Amino acid sequence: MRWENLTDPTGPTDDRADHGRAPDAALFGADAVVRRTVDTPEFAGVTFHEIRARSIVNRVPGASRMPFEWTVNPYRGCTHACVYCFARNTHSYLDLDTGLGFDSQIVVKVNAPQLLRGHLASRRWHGDHIAMGTNVDCYQRAEGRYRLMPGIIEALRDHANPFSILTKGTLILRDLPLLRQAADVTDVGISVSVGFVDQELWRTVEPGTPAPERRLDVVRALTDAGIGCGVLMAPVIPFLGDHPDQLRATVRAVARAGATSVTPLVLHLRPGAREWFMTWLGRHHPYLVRRYERLYAEGAYAPKWYQRRVTRQVHELAEEFGIGPSRAGAARRVRAAAPAPVEPGPTQLSLL
Repeated sequence: MRWENLTDPTGPTDDRADHGRAPDAALFGADAVVRRTVDTPEFAGVTFHEIRARSIVNRVPGASRMPFEWTVNPYRGCTHACVYCFARNTHSYLDLDTGLGFDSQIVVKVNAPQLLRGHLASRRWHGDHIAMGTNVDCYQRAEGRYRLMPGIIEALRDHANPFSILTKGTLILRDLPLLRQAADVTDVGISVSVGFVDQELWRTVEPGTPAPERRLDVVRALTDAGIGCGVLMAPVIPFLGDHPDQLRATVRAVARAGATSVTPLVLHLRPGAREWFMTWLGRHHPYLVRRYERLYAEGAYAPKWYQRRVTRQVHELAEEFGIGPSRAGAARRVRAAAPAPVEPGPTQLSLL
């Protein structure tokens, strides 16, 4: 999907920001996108491309390994700047750079909440599960500025539409009251991504994310609020984060945070991400380059034997530390308003 298919000629303005129209008509379409640079330390070097999307609910390709069919992604690009992020290649669809550009050129679908509300109200929509945070993090730092998620959650709540969120961001706690309201009427699944608790590894491969212990605080807070939260232990990074002592430390920390489940996922290196990660690896751990070339010689995924070994180790540790499988509750429905009291009278059976 190219940039011009995502956009509309109008967009919001903000007198406090330095803003203008994107100059490259061949890339963006004439007068199609508001490009905005915010002059604050928090967003130093970051450019936001504000667009009015034409659609917001995306069908997952049938060949995908994902266990869901529909997604909502209010952002493209991510200031988390994870060197391994599999979504980097999606920036190339817009003719944007998949390296530093992915980390600093953030596409913001400013009309995402309104689009979603209209989609959920359509007669063609059947209330299927919607997954969020599956491409880039919907609670990255940009969300603190644009506040798209409250409107998105409100729309899902009002239509009792089941959904799930995967995040590395602590900002999700801002929306805890809305999440609790949604959980009263539908299935809400929350997972936090914590692949390791090694501080040195975190600082180099996930430089824009909250620290692993802060993410585990999110798990703890959600659990205390009555919202079960699992941990996606991703990625497990070969030769850097897969030592048995590292796996043990991570699973132990996950258990102490009260996670309902822990699911390991070994690093995979798709095109776009692979080149960026291997460049990083050559700079920080050049002695591992040949080992990675051998391990990932067959493609984006580590060999099955390696994945099975990591999965077995994590599952054994989860059992040791008492982490059980998550149990999704039955879908709930919006509570109807209580009927007004009526005077006793003849009773007539109803078919509905």
